[in-house]
Amino acid sequence: MEIDQLTFLDDGAQLFRQALTSDRLHELRAALSHLPPDHAGLRLRGIEGLAPFLAARGHVGSCAASVLGESCRPVRAILFDKTAATNWALGWHQDRTIAVKERIPVDGFDIWSIKSGMQHVEPPFALLSGMVTLRVHIDPVPASNAPLLIAPGSHKLGRIAEEDVRDVVRGCGTVACLAEPGDIWLYATPILHASDAATLPIHRRVLQVDFSGGELPGGLEWLGI
Repeated sequence: MEIDQLTFLDDGAQLFRQALTSDRLHELRAALSHLPPDHAGLRLRGIEGLAPFLAARGHVGSCAASVLGESCRPVRAILFDKTAATNWALGWHQDRTIAVKERIPVDGFDIWSIKSGMQHVEPPFALLSGMVTLRVHIDPVPASNAPLLIAPGSHKLGRIAEEDVRDVVRGCGTVACLAEPGDIWLYATPILHASDAATLPIHRRVLQVDFSGGELPGGLEWLGI
């Protein structure tokens, strides 16, 4: 399948080509320039300069708002920086955790963990199904530079048991999410996805941001960005 034919409604993924102009991309790079390089995944919070991009009418947030509506908000951000020195692979999986301010027992919220000093929990799958994830590409991602791999439509199948993942990927097929600087990929947060190690590694920075359209129950609060 051609990547430009993917739609969020049918496939759970959609490409927004050149969502960031060269000027806006320069501003984003500047906002992230003080962060340490070569981290496989750096969880971001309190980064000055990101808010205008991630607002529902911002250059990044508007892509999420096209699916979730203008009440959506960014709830977690990670900067991936894959280079020849940090050239990892990631097997097929679903993203299943969210970041919250504090641990409060609420039915359906299980498997608590601390990641980079931030409280995470696995919520009910219905909550994940109401979220989207954006990948903002700062560097080029041809086939040789470890593009994200997705299994289109897999987000519609609910929580997928580990032993069933291979069969689901085979049934849904795979698409490599190639990208140019300034492109934004939007996908359903629980879609099955993976990443190979780059065969010709070059700098590959990706700002990944989760968005939600609602609040959490039982006194839980999004940690936010």
